[in-house]
Amino acid sequence: MPMPGPAIRGPRSLLRQIREAMESGGPVQARLDMAVRTIARSMVAEVCSLYLRRGSGDLELFATEGLSREAVHVTRLGPGIGLVGEIVKLGRPLNLSDAPNHPAFSYRPETGEDPYHAFLGVPLLRGGRAIGVLVVQNRTERIYADDEVEDLQIIAMVLAEMVAGGERLAEGALKDVEIAPHKPERLKGVRFAEGLAYGVAVLHEAPVPREQLLSDDATAEEARLKDAIAALQTQIDEMMDGQHGLVGASFEVIETYRMFAHSRGWNRSLEEAVRSGLTAEAAVERVRSEHRATVGQARDPYLRERLHDLEDLNDRLLRHLSGDGGRVHQELPDNAILIARNLGPADILEYDRGRLKGILLEEGSVASHAGIVARALEIPCVGRLSGLRDRVNQGDPVIVDAESGEAYLRPRLDVVEALKARMAVRDQRRAEFARLRDTPAFTRDGAKISLLMNAGLAVDLDILAETGAEGIGLFRTEFQFMVAEELPRFNAQTQLYTRVLEAANGMPVTFRTLDLGGDKILPYLEAEREDNPALGWRAIRMGLDRPALLRLQLRALIAATRGRELRVMFPLVASVEEFRAARAMVDVEIAWAERRGRPAPSQLRVGAMIEAPSLIWHLDALLPMTDFVSVGTNDLMQYMFAADRGNPRVADRYDPLSPPALRALKTIQDACAESGTPVSVCGEMAGRPIEAFALIALGYDQLSMPPGGIGPVKQMVLSCDREAARRGVDGLLKGTEGSVRSQVETLARKLSVVI
Repeated sequence: MPMPGPAIRGPRSLLRQIREAMESGGPVQARLDMAVRTIARSMVAEVCSLYLRRGSGDLELFATEGLSREAVHVTRLGPGIGLVGEIVKLGRPLNLSDAPNHPAFSYRPETGEDPYHAFLGVPLLRGGRAIGVLVVQNRTERIYADDEVEDLQIIAMVLAEMVAGGERLAEGALKDVEIAPHKPERLKGVRFAEGLAYGVAVLHEAPVPREQLLSDDATAEEARLKDAIAALQTQIDEMMDGQHGLVGASFEVIETYRMFAHSRGWNRSLEEAVRSGLTAEAAVERVRSEHRATVGQARDPYLRERLHDLEDLNDRLLRHLSGDGGRVHQELPDNAILIARNLGPADILEYDRGRLKGILLEEGSVASHAGIVARALEIPCVGRLSGLRDRVNQGDPVIVDAESGEAYLRPRLDVVEALKARMAVRDQRRAEFARLRDTPAFTRDGAKISLLMNAGLAVDLDILAETGAEGIGLFRTEFQFMVAEELPRFNAQTQLYTRVLEAANGMPVTFRTLDLGGDKILPYLEAEREDNPALGWRAIRMGLDRPALLRLQLRALIAATRGRELRVMFPLVASVEEFRAARAMVDVEIAWAERRGRPAPSQLRVGAMIEAPSLIWHLDALLPMTDFVSVGTNDLMQYMFAADRGNPRVADRYDPLSPPALRALKTIQDACAESGTPVSVCGEMAGRPIEAFALIALGYDQLSMPPGGIGPVKQMVLSCDREAARRGVDGLLKGTEGSVRSQVETLARKLSVVI
């Protein structure tokens, strides 16, 4: 991982002269000319030239001191062409003693640069994206000193912000310059949480305001920076030390944090940037941009992964500088659309839920923490939007279309009007669902279907009554662990489980024990790097190998029931032996409570989640041992089709409405019916009307889903003739197609089912 270079010695007065030149009155060209003259004089350079990138991607000579003035706005270099194109491509400075002999040199006779050999060019970076190049040249062959390179980088950063941030500069002459995205754009991604939203972009990594780039008191800024770095180092050291004998947040990640946070190169670069006249925040942004531009180009996936560590480290330092102690905090407008590369569950929960209307992510997956929390909060969310962060500005109007999995940046008026019409229709449908809230979910031929809610956050409990759900069919207990700074102890767990049971007010609640591991890494549990974490040490495997962790949770669940019914199930059971061992732990904890005179549950029901295909062929042994089972279709489908549900290249390649998937689900339901074992479906399939229609046709009568799915699924149930649906779907089970979705949809329409 390249670390920032040596000290920066750029005079603060030069930066102020550039700012004054750029913010003075007069034509744009005159201000740019004054800026390059000032830089050339200060750098003792015979040439100083500014190239800016047009919307086409071409780099155009916009101002020069020393080259021919006739070349301004005439000389253009295509993407990747010439030395300036090479700088944009590499994202870092180019320092040459004999530029004409470099293989990337592209001769432009109109510039008159023949006499000049020494060449130093640095990119104008903004958010890790090069919007131009600043060049100095001299006749003599020489390599520019490190301090000159650093000076020019600082100047380029300030110049980039001056050019990009000046509203008056963005008009006229600079209108087509790709300073910052300004044209309407439509990005295709993946729907994480269904819905529609229109609002203004709020960057999770809030940019440093242009007026806060330069400081008036370098000594005070340096003191602020040192205090923030010290606080950051202390915070990371504490994370490394862990709590209660447990070690760091994915050990490798925190170890990497500590390595970077204590890096002399990183610290020295930040300090010298501040001494040159930048604020502490601007210094951090400069380091961030350089790393994005250089490491982001790396092909090595490990280096690119380390970029995420550096991003987080820079974010943490900025928060310490702001006085937030490393916590996320940002005042939101009333219609905020949060923009981020990725988010953890705690990140989302720290924002004002009433003002946060939508989320757009550059990365993530449907099964990611952000996706699950967004669905729980009913916040429309689209992810996997390639290049999102560099295509949107703070305050841009943005549309989140989480029906089609798209994002519209700076949308045209007609697109906004069409969206508002769709939102009005959705509001009408929501009103219809609200009217159905207290209507029992019976099919037209009298079959009772129980509709339950998936939950995992305290905020879910507030909307339980509003949904019309008949209980909580899946409470994901790991969320409490994922959003905490340290391992939740016995009392904290007991309090949450008690609150859940009280909110349910007598309705059934099924608690799933910790489903950790895989992509759910806690910041205080030791985790080893696994080649295939989805098939690795996770869920019940972790619980059985760390019995103290699982038994503590079971003890808290028993304490929370206080004589009420306790329903608990174990995730990712792959063998009968695993379930037998887990159930034995429950019996041990029940006996422990009884020996101490503590109230036992009035009724204990212990179940297993069927997510591993291995259980499908061992149900005859498993079901007699269980009180109930629940089908987790998310994992079951990914294991059946060997397709990682978090990988966008393969996640949508296989359809759960396909003969093999439907046959597997029918096998489970038939075995449960024969043995009298209650069975439910708690995966994503249960919350989508067309998939829920197929499940009901297969014989399932208990479905648990995200809160937003209950209304649409209930509407479907009320319009469905189950027996007719069964006959229709049975005929599709022997099909040879890879998907029978269209046939299921045709059947539903034929039966007048609302989907």
